[in-house]
Amino acid sequence: MNHPAMSIRFQAACSELIWAVRLNLAWLAFTLAGGVVLGVGPATVAGYTLARRHARNETFQVWREFWTVYRREFARASLLVLPGALAAVVLIGNYLYFSALGPSMGVPRIATFVALIALAGVGAYVGPLYAHYDLPLRAYWPKAAQLALMRPASSVLLLLALSAIAFATSVAPILAPMISFGAWIYLNTWLCLRFFEENEARLHSKGNS
Repeated sequence: MNHPAMSIRFQAACSELIWAVRLNLAWLAFTLAGGVVLGVGPATVAGYTLARRHARNETFQVWREFWTVYRREFARASLLVLPGALAAVVLIGNYLYFSALGPSMGVPRIATFVALIALAGVGAYVGPLYAHYDLPLRAYWPKAAQLALMRPASSVLLLLALSAIAFATSVAPILAPMISFGAWIYLNTWLCLRFFEENEARLHSKGNS
């Protein structure tokens, strides 16, 4: 009796999986096209922009639209993403350095790890915020930090999702070129759009009370 419904769900899940794979391939291709450093910002913003459109059930040609957003947002996206990416690289480098020095560096190692988690928690909101809201460029990171602090449960959920994808990728590295980045951008966007809707509804109800 439930076979047709199960078949529809299975087809929908396969469709979303294929979408995440396509998004992953586009993100990797355009990141590499920019020499990584210059490509990661616009590729990330393009990924989040298309993930938002997909979550809103829009139909579009992935590679053409990805290139359009990539080209349009090239400079602005780099200014948005690169500072956070640089901070993450520095923190990861410091964490590995302190870890290599042994137990005597336990305090700075733990402090660096906490800072890295905080950066990840704030950074998880930046891409979806940029795709969803039109704000001054300098406002996105402070707004993301505000959301991370105001919505601790949502922030923990985002970190758990990121940790799950990172763990799966560490166990099976082949996932990275296949789906990991696309899956994170897609899931991150899907979750944040719902958080934004809840937040807007809460603010609207307060304004009417």
